[in-house]
Amino acid sequence: MEDRSPVVIDMTGADIHAEGERIREHGPVGRVELPQGVRAWSITGYEAGRQVLGDRRFSKDGRRHWTAFVNGQIDPQFPLISWALMENMGTTYGSAHTRLRRLVARAFTPRRVEAMRATIKKSVASLLEDLAGSPPGAIVDLKSRYAHPLAAEVIFELIGVPAEARQTILRGGEAQVDTTMTEEEEAASIGLVLQEMAALVAAKRRTPADDLTSDLIGAQDGEDGSGLEDGELIGTLLFLLGTGTEPVTNLVTNSILALLANPGQRQLIDAGQASWQDAIEETLRMDAPVAHMPFRFAVEDVQLGDVTIPAGDPVLVNFAAMGRDPAIHGATAGSFDIARPDKKHLAFGHGMYVCLGMRLGLLETGTAVPALFERFPDLALAVGVEEVKPQNTFIMNGRSELPVLLSATQQ
Repeated sequence: MEDRSPVVIDMTGADIHAEGERIREHGPVGRVELPQGVRAWSITGYEAGRQVLGDRRFSKDGRRHWTAFVNGQIDPQFPLISWALMENMGTTYGSAHTRLRRLVARAFTPRRVEAMRATIKKSVASLLEDLAGSPPGAIVDLKSRYAHPLAAEVIFELIGVPAEARQTILRGGEAQVDTTMTEEEEAASIGLVLQEMAALVAAKRRTPADDLTSDLIGAQDGEDGSGLEDGELIGTLLFLLGTGTEPVTNLVTNSILALLANPGQRQLIDAGQASWQDAIEETLRMDAPVAHMPFRFAVEDVQLGDVTIPAGDPVLVNFAAMGRDPAIHGATAGSFDIARPDKKHLAFGHGMYVCLGMRLGLLETGTAVPALFERFPDLALAVGVEEVKPQNTFIMNGRSELPVLLSATQQ
């Protein structure tokens, strides 16, 4: 495998699906090259991905398990360094991860998620009303005016972020996933976010409220009676904000785009031959909201099919490619078909790192997408499908905007 030329990753994410197919030519586990010549492995096969996601021989703790970093071989200016070194629930390993996940799961309960249903409905109704006030014939960007504000408002309400801090935190979250930003730009944005989050934690310690942050402050581990320290709290909240905003925005946007680009699929829903949930699950399979996630690190040599990943090597999980694996979905793996009997995907992860916010994300999308088409039954793309631009990142699978006409008759 070493003698094969690795696929050089396009940091702008100009065509993540075509890139995924190029990597797949090397098999379900392929070599890739990141900036500064850093070599890694990309998992494009569904079965290989399922193994990696559930295998405790893969860590997300780069400080401990990325051999090249530990040996001082990685430039501190490496553009993706923060993805290897960030400290939160998603990048811990072993007992540390178990402890943090247990504490967060106790606060992130099904009851709290269900309690967000009213907030989601209220936000959707308000955003739809705002859209309805657009001038006749105006081109409307559904990402910036519908999908993104919905996801942001829901996660901010859940966590308890005050209105005056929200825009700063949003910019910091965008900086983390925009792989075209300079290191200075990213560091400045994230620095401001850390200040805002530290202030939030301090305020909630003084005056607890009915929100997730206060619950996390009060959560204690049954084994030793300890809770989360401030650093752990801030990292956990940033992790929840990131996973609760960008991926949900992309799922809502991608679902709408898929239905607009494939009007026959929408007709299946109208005829009762398929459901909105079918459409959302098929979007998760074919256009996973997270595209190519860094990093995992092999704790020991791990055999994946005919490939051995050496201990200490970095691994990226290519969710966008895994959902289109022809070994699972055949020759139509790249086609949007909501009547497909098997919509098997790993878009929410698997095993010990499975997304805790899965129920919330599905609730938001399952509310927002049907409500949009019910309010605007003649909704249509304002440009050709090929003109809808990607998001400027290879990590996320989103669009920079989704321009539509609220009525196809508004020309």
